[in-house]
Amino acid sequence: MSDFRINNNSIGLPADVAQSLGADALQLISASESHLLLGRPDAENPILLSGILEAGAIPDLLSYFNMFRKTGLLHIDLEGGAKALYFQEGEVVFAASTFASEDIGEVLFALGKVEKELLLKLRARVSASVTLGKLLVEYGDVSPRDLWLAARSQVENIVYNLFTAQRGGFYFQQRAIELEQIVRLSMSTQNLIMEGLRRMDEKALFMRKIYSLDHYPVETGKAPVNLGQGEARLLTLCQPGLLTVRDLLRKAGMLEFDGLRLLYGLVEQKYVKMDDAPTTEVEGTLGEVLATYNGLLRSIFAKIVKVDSGFSGEMVEALRDMPQPYSFVLRDVELAADGTLDGSRIVSNLDGLEEGDKQKLLADTLCEVVFIETMFIRRALDAEVSKPLIARVQDVTARIRNLVGRDTE
Repeated sequence: MSDFRINNNSIGLPADVAQSLGADALQLISASESHLLLGRPDAENPILLSGILEAGAIPDLLSYFNMFRKTGLLHIDLEGGAKALYFQEGEVVFAASTFASEDIGEVLFALGKVEKELLLKLRARVSASVTLGKLLVEYGDVSPRDLWLAARSQVENIVYNLFTAQRGGFYFQQRAIELEQIVRLSMSTQNLIMEGLRRMDEKALFMRKIYSLDHYPVETGKAPVNLGQGEARLLTLCQPGLLTVRDLLRKAGMLEFDGLRLLYGLVEQKYVKMDDAPTTEVEGTLGEVLATYNGLLRSIFAKIVKVDSGFSGEMVEALRDMPQPYSFVLRDVELAADGTLDGSRIVSNLDGLEEGDKQKLLADTLCEVVFIETMFIRRALDAEVSKPLIARVQDVTARIRNLVGRDTE
């Protein structure tokens, strides 16, 4: 969240915000020593409600719009992205999200309906007139029914995932909703609220036994009795050290919540135990690329945090906002305490690509990461310290590009 100060009765706004507001006059709607609200209450599609979103507020917010039968768009800004819920006469009929994990391609990937290599290629062809869904049906092994079911799951999960939101901002804009352009939800808003609360509570219960999506489920050897079809399919895939929970659910073609519920049952019945994620060394060219760049990232991090304590947080945001295909490579990858990146998670994200494509995409992604960090180097460090560090960045980048063959293209 950006900080603003009032200087000589004026507020400097980011260029994109100022541009979106335009030149029309704003009215003072309310103000106190702690807030300022400006708006255009007489606009064709006025903002009727805005505020700060706190933990646990989503059910009350949805109930309010349902009770007063509101029609319009609820926009929610969260850390790392934004969501929008579409209301028609108080019922949630559609939802959209900028979070990469809630993209239709990611839903189909999680269900095992499309491979990463094809998804990356098709994303590059998306335009204002050509959607990813259309490309997946035309060029991928995705049927119209698969796409429709995934779209329904996508919209529902966008809503359900809101229930764990801790803090953000929101506004509600009164406007007409074009129903023919959206995948309409079949559940009422009240049912969505009850289901969302149930899922939030149950997932917390599941994760007490499963621990994390990066743990490894392992079959205990106990003879199974009266297992359902889904449980039996999961159990056959729980081999030692082969699949994380995340990869297991994709292999089984299950959405996260449904798969966690079945896996929790297997753990409870002692058919499966959870192992910590093994720390395996990445070998070959991929390992060399990762080791080289992580060494550089560690050096940069150590120098900048001495003079800029907020560097780590800013880099987390920068990594989260990276465009495709880099965000695909860095999906679920967190910045370590020393500024490095989890190589095993990155390699897992590259799974399914040809070896040469893995190397080049990895090199391009990490090159982009260190390019971002060079901007912090110039901002935080004086010339005496920054010059040799930037020279090292250039040297490492050239060396890695030569290693993976980028210099010959």
